[in-house]
Amino acid sequence: MKQYLNLCQRIIDDGVWVENERTGQRCLTVINADLEYDVANNEFPLDTTRKSFWKAAIAELLGYLRGYDNAAQFRAIGCNTWNANANENQAWISNPHRKGEDDMGRVYGVQGRAWRRPDGTHVDQLRKIVDNLSQGVDDRGEILTFLNPGETELGCLRPCMYSHTFSLLGGKLYLTSTQRSCDVPLGLNFNQVQVFALLAIMAQITGHKPGVAYHKIVNAHIYENQVDLMRDVQLKREPFKQPKLLINPDIKTLEDLETWVTTKDFEVVGYEYHPAISYPFTV
Repeated sequence: MKQYLNLCQRIIDDGVWVENERTGQRCLTVINADLEYDVANNEFPLDTTRKSFWKAAIAELLGYLRGYDNAAQFRAIGCNTWNANANENQAWISNPHRKGEDDMGRVYGVQGRAWRRPDGTHVDQLRKIVDNLSQGVDDRGEILTFLNPGETELGCLRPCMYSHTFSLLGGKLYLTSTQRSCDVPLGLNFNQVQVFALLAIMAQITGHKPGVAYHKIVNAHIYENQVDLMRDVQLKREPFKQPKLLINPDIKTLEDLETWVTTKDFEVVGYEYHPAISYPFTV
């Protein structure tokens, strides 16, 4: 939690105003932020200075791991974060590749589960990683990438957190996640939950103890219409003790994640928090 608040304060103190071309709004911006999450000791990085809706973050992660490409699929499992990008992003609505209401195109999990080769066949990146790690194999290329520069026009949004690299070392599984862009007030706690949970889940289904999850953000920013709430409300609050994340031990395979797992298979214990803050969302 201190890492999160320190980054927020750094942006307020040292950030540079940048005009965002996609949204037409200004952002206070810093370049390069590195965060670490101790998954081995279950120090779950959930925001305690405001209420965090962590189940939606877990639901979104499940949708990515399943390769979902439609906002309705995400809504069905408890995540509404894709409604606006699928249906209110004018550039995407006008895109001839859009298949209709709720279509997201070839984003995130689609690339992770069905990366398209030039000949039209597909590569299941996640299956390769799970198979290798389950056999104790780390080829130094256990990389799940959601960024396909050749297909960015085929999706409603370029991936923000676009790369997850898994590493085996000393009997533990580690994760390094790279994020090109981060809306810190709204997106970062979602992203923190997902990085932490992804390592915990992958360690569980591949039979390894989890180590540390490393989270690198290239462009970290606070939109102009969020600055006052961050500076005058959230940063004035004292954080509570970090909670723990419990995962159903019956989740043992990738097939389990693809079929029956829901947010009910995840539990947060010891979560004490300040009231919610309604930060504006910029499409």
